Amino acid sequence: MFSFDPYSPAVDADPFPYYRRLRDEHPCFWSPEAQMWVLSRYADIVTALNDWQTYSSASGNLMTELPGRAGATLGSSDPPRHDRLRALIQHAFARRNLMALEEPIRDIARTVFGQLQGTKSFDFKDVSSQFTVRVLMAALGLPMGDEALVDEKEVRDNAVLMVQSDSRTRTKGPEHIAAYNWMQNYAAQVIAMRRAQPRNDLISHFAQAEIDGDRLDEREVLLTTTTLIMAGVESLGGFMMMFAYNLATFAQARQAVVADPQLLVEAVEESLRFNTSAQRFRRRLMRDVTLHGQTMREGDFVCLAYGSGNRDERQFPNAEVYDIARKPRGHLGFGGGVHACLGTAIARLAIRIAFEEFHRVVPDYTRAADQLAWMPSSTFRSPLVLELSVP
Repeated sequence: MFSFDPYSPAVDADPFPYYRRLRDEHPCFWSPEAQMWVLSRYADIVTALNDWQTYSSASGNLMTELPGRAGATLGSSDPPRHDRLRALIQHAFARRNLMALEEPIRDIARTVFGQLQGTKSFDFKDVSSQFTVRVLMAALGLPMGDEALVDEKEVRDNAVLMVQSDSRTRTKGPEHIAAYNWMQNYAAQVIAMRRAQPRNDLISHFAQAEIDGDRLDEREVLLTTTTLIMAGVESLGGFMMMFAYNLATFAQARQAVVADPQLLVEAVEESLRFNTSAQRFRRRLMRDVTLHGQTMREGDFVCLAYGSGNRDERQFPNAEVYDIARKPRGHLGFGGGVHACLGTAIARLAIRIAFEEFHRVVPDYTRAADQLAWMPSSTFRSPLVLELSVP
């Protein structure tokens, strides 16, 4: 009998054979382990993403939600609250000019990846996490250098813990809740600093954002900042790991982007389709829905398996093939509908610059091990360690 448990280490290691069975044989599947329905076909997922009135995010969008977050953040709320939050947060993003970040990101990339000069083996996570946290600090306005409140490794470690879950209990464990509390305390200190001394950074703009007299309240600024640190560190860091994993696995693709860095733009999009780090998010049904002969009831949770939709051959021909010339428009690597990721432009810019600088220093590399340990998370997927070898 077929089973699919999104909390299983076997699914963390390789979800794609499960996804194929789901799409072909069980496109609307009840998972007793997760106590939710699983939608695995691209068309069904897009329909759900575009129908927030039926598939609600207000009970939380993470597969295993953090306490107090549901209904109070951009990703875990529905219109009209979501639209208000998005407008105010988007206003802050607009004021933080993207092009003003390009030079600082380039400087960070040169510093971080320059450390690899002459090395013969290294864990890509070490350098990608340094890069990710420093970029996030620069964009958000987290204190760095002499004014730093914490070590950047603490930010990375706690952000990663926040998105993990306990595969045995299928819940957030004490260590995950403690990491979330740590991050909220850290964010509160930074917000206080930026209120006292505003700068041209996202946290300052969150605190000041105003449209027709409406502003984010204190809790909204705190939860927005906490969520963006979590999502920024894990989504960007996790995807960088997956992109390096793909290029280390598929030598022809790596050689092509090293020879012509302009190909990185499309290679990033294909990696977001082929091996996104954002694998599964949940919704709650606001009415009964009958799909593929199954009736899902009002109040039931539904898992939207983005990673499966991105491999759906009904949408992407030869979907199991990694093809950097594909131009996979409409992939789910950044979600969709009203909850499409707000930080896509910064993420794309940072990834492109990171790999341009990485390939200047290390143009040739392969995976040092066939078997990898994967992060225990029902929502995100990336290797805990990615050892690369240089010929």
